[in-house]
Amino acid sequence: MSQRVVVLRRDIHGMPIADYVEALRERLPNREVVHARTPAEERELVAGAEVVTGHALGPALLEAAADLRLFQCLYAGTDHLPLDELAERDVAVTSASGVHGPPVAEWVVGMLLSFARRLHEGSRRADRREWRHYQAGELAGSTVTVVGLGHIGRAVVHRLEGFDVETIGVRRSPDRGGPADEVVGADEGSFHAALARTDYLVLACPLTAETAGLVDAAALETLPPTAVVVNVARGPVVDTEALLAELRGQGIAGAALDVTDPEPLPEDHPLWTLDNVRITPHVSGHTPRYYERVADILARNLARVDETGTYADLENQVRL
Repeated sequence: MSQRVVVLRRDIHGMPIADYVEALRERLPNREVVHARTPAEERELVAGAEVVTGHALGPALLEAAADLRLFQCLYAGTDHLPLDELAERDVAVTSASGVHGPPVAEWVVGMLLSFARRLHEGSRRADRREWRHYQAGELAGSTVTVVGLGHIGRAVVHRLEGFDVETIGVRRSPDRGGPADEVVGADEGSFHAALARTDYLVLACPLTAETAGLVDAAALETLPPTAVVVNVARGPVVDTEALLAELRGQGIAGAALDVTDPEPLPEDHPLWTLDNVRITPHVSGHTPRYYERVADILARNLARVDETGTYADLENQVRL
């Protein structure tokens, strides 16, 4: 069994991939961790390597990687990979799922506090050097509904435990439970019943055929006019035109969006102009510990491989 781990050259999230190489070397002292710095080096190094990690595998690399057994993707999503071909070659694929949980959850809590305490209004008045009081509310006593109880949704619920809020989790299989005070199904009846008593709607679900357009005009109309929509899922989970209509007509109090539809959000899009909308450019998952956490996943999986001799039943393994 080859002891080489090949790290592909592409940086992600503006962080040098060399940092990932060092994190792996610290965790895998008994393996050779090599950094492919050019396309030619990538093709050369993946030949004969059983373990490769990086952003993606193009056709040329996949053809060269005849002995590949495990690809550790640096992203939580793996739809960009040639999954069918990897399955045909019996290559195990593992993702970075869970790495984003802590930073995204902190972003969500920050936005909830910003809207509850109207910190964005304070910031606007400070920018104008305007010393004029305004009223704010409290997060305590509110109801926060979290759609999706995967790594991110669970992290959000856990971080809200000290804020004296009521949490409702929404998931396709509510019998699986979760850390929320109450867990309900994603069917229309259960979902809308939860929306009707929601102060903050946090979207943390994957984008699927079922969740595309989940928060449509009907869902937004069901929310109380004091509610805030917080989206860290994917932009198309929310009907943008319906969201705009409710925000403009005071059907809801506001929105915090780290993802949008379309994305990137065009410079002239009306969402930019609304005072009750906070937008960040899909950065809620950024953390300086990103590479460390992915390296931890790969190290745990390789320890399992060394123990069992197989590339099966690994952490974050994608079902191909």
